[in-house]
Amino acid sequence: MRSYEQTDKGVQIDSSAPTLRATCPSRIGEVILGTAVVVAVGQVPFLERVPMMGEDEHVEKRDGEGVGRIDNVLIVPDTKPPQWCPVEIQAVYFSGDKMDHDFRAIRQHRDDSIPYPAGRRRPDYRSSGPKRLMPQLQIKVPTLRRWGKKMAVVVDEDFIRNMGRMRTVADISNADVAWFVVRFQQEGSAVRVARGEVYFTELEAAVSGLIAGRPVTRQVFEERILGRSQNLGAGPNEIVPDE
Repeated sequence: MRSYEQTDKGVQIDSSAPTLRATCPSRIGEVILGTAVVVAVGQVPFLERVPMMGEDEHVEKRDGEGVGRIDNVLIVPDTKPPQWCPVEIQAVYFSGDKMDHDFRAIRQHRDDSIPYPAGRRRPDYRSSGPKRLMPQLQIKVPTLRRWGKKMAVVVDEDFIRNMGRMRTVADISNADVAWFVVRFQQEGSAVRVARGEVYFTELEAAVSGLIAGRPVTRQVFEERILGRSQNLGAGPNEIVPDE
């Protein structure tokens, strides 16, 4: 994603010089596995289905039925026992109008100029971080930690800039999560993916950074409740139903 603007010269990149937002196996191998010679295996099932409420506790498990996957697993070829590390890749979601409007506008565009985006969108880091990536780490990292494995997480610079400050550790041996940050460099008309920073954190620090917020005091929260109830015209004993 990148922000564009409509000018008298046509559509061009926003004059505020926006960054590209998006989402190298070899680098992760170097840091975690000690070698760049790795093979990437995609979408490996990590969790198995358990009996649902109302099912018999001893219900027969169906072969290959996974309910959770790891995005990629990097494995060093011909190692026994196998040397590997899990990789989670997180792009940013967007909020706003659906892409169908743009696909329709592109199909109808008849000249060589860049069509202006038909919808309004913005990167939604709150959905991508606390609502998506955080549960993935909370589910997977405790088991991986028991197995003696580190979770590699790949994000871009803008993603990590929208996280809260995380307490880092100096050495990977004390970390649960290794954050690999990529950035995008403009080179003429082309864009190149470049290496960014690597951060080592414990799981708890990762969760704190993804939440990127702290609770208000009870007094402040209650004042907000009272303010909202007064705006809705509710008395102290009235219940305002959802609309």
